[in-house]
Amino acid sequence: MKIPLCVSACALFISCAGPSGPSATPSSVGRDVYGHRPGPKGFKTVIIDAGHGGKDPGAVSRHTHQREKDLALDTAKRIAGELRGDFKVILMRGDDTFIDLDERVDRANKHGGAILVSMHYNSGPSPIRGPETYYWRVDSHGLAVRCQQAMAQVSPVEVGNRGLVRRRIRLTRNPEIPCVLLEGGYLSNPAEARLAGDAGYRQKLANAIAGAIRTQARIGDAGTGPLPRPINAPPSRPTDAPE
Repeated sequence: MKIPLCVSACALFISCAGPSGPSATPSSVGRDVYGHRPGPKGFKTVIIDAGHGGKDPGAVSRHTHQREKDLALDTAKRIAGELRGDFKVILMRGDDTFIDLDERVDRANKHGGAILVSMHYNSGPSPIRGPETYYWRVDSHGLAVRCQQAMAQVSPVEVGNRGLVRRRIRLTRNPEIPCVLLEGGYLSNPAEARLAGDAGYRQKLANAIAGAIRTQARIGDAGTGPLPRPINAPPSRPTDAPE
């Protein structure tokens, strides 16, 4: 019997999807180990993670001397402020506290109908500038596309940055909910470091990210392109690569 192409494709996607059951619903609002499913829609909880903190300053700009941990926290709070009233917003950290990456994952996994957005700023060769978005799970692709497009619209210049990146790290692979890691810009670039240090610019960035989250909650993956192929990779470990 000849199986229609659309049916066989769906069957292949389901066969690669790992665990099934109540958490593997099309709405993707529950927990799922692999996340081989469409992106979230109708979620009510947003977990915002400010990268680094405490003993871990993250990137430090040699141009402005500002620390990634401070800029990330400020931006995370601004995103939270934009979303409160429409969502239940959980800040992973609300002050200058160090939280281990695995602990961040454990905290995120306590919530089912939620997404995780981890806020960072980048560092690299000085000519590179512009925002980047990292994701791994299939159900995080649409949210990642929206966040990257939103940040790119705010960014005045992009040079050599990677844009949207599928990368398996602890904050994109290990959470059991849709999750993305955002890099708001390169602190190693003198112009972008000064831009990131401006509170007005960080507010524009927060507004854009909050808008992307609202759109994802309203219409899911619509308009974000085809889903990436499922990859049954093991959880990320501290020894895999620097994060």
